[in-house]
Amino acid sequence: MPISKSKIKQIASLQQKKYRLKEGLFIVEGTKVVDEFLNSNFELECVFCVQDVSEKYKNYHPTIVTEVELKKISSLKSPNKILTLFKIHKNKNISDTDLKLVLDDVNDPGNLGTIIRLCDWFGIEELICSKNTVDCYNTKVIQSTMGSLTRVRVYYVDLKLYLSKVKVPIYIADMDGENIYRADLPKNGIIVMGNEANGVSSEVKEFSSNTLSIPRFGTLRATESLNVATATSIILSEFKRSIGRLD
Repeated sequence: MPISKSKIKQIASLQQKKYRLKEGLFIVEGTKVVDEFLNSNFELECVFCVQDVSEKYKNYHPTIVTEVELKKISSLKSPNKILTLFKIHKNKNISDTDLKLVLDDVNDPGNLGTIIRLCDWFGIEELICSKNTVDCYNTKVIQSTMGSLTRVRVYYVDLKLYLSKVKVPIYIADMDGENIYRADLPKNGIIVMGNEANGVSSEVKEFSSNTLSIPRFGTLRATESLNVATATSIILSEFKRSIGRLD
């Protein structure tokens, strides 16, 4: 039975954040990413797949669609066999221990997806985002996480309120901060990464006197800045290396 026009319209609407929030659903596409979500604690809503992978997903009672129909509901230029809808998680309260990463208005879906993968890689289980940070259920974010969102809890909060209540050291990434390779880094703390164009906002900077920078080693030192995801990878690596020395 062909997929209905109303279902196509519903799925298409989930490309927008307001409809994801209204429906409580988000899209996951492609066999690899879908398999990660199916093996997680995210709750499945429904499955749409082409005939040649239907046997693999038969236990999830898929709706069989044609390649043409899949393209109508997919956000990808080249749809990959399967599209699923999952229910948006309602995360529990943020814990007050361990190392955490905070994002202050990161706007690019690719950057957020990469940062979620980095959190997964470095064992950061909770990612705290400002309310203006791109939605983690954005389809581009979901694809770029390659399943890591199933292992990293993402929270959207009032950053000023959150940072005003924490009891661990807060570290701000800043071009004029202390050289991270010389800094004495703690086991528990909060690392704040800023917006792609403007860095960490002045309002957020007020909550910390600890600033860290990644020094430039090139002869000319003409590069203006690092991509926020690249900088995050270096900073998380140094924190984890420091923890290894402490252990």
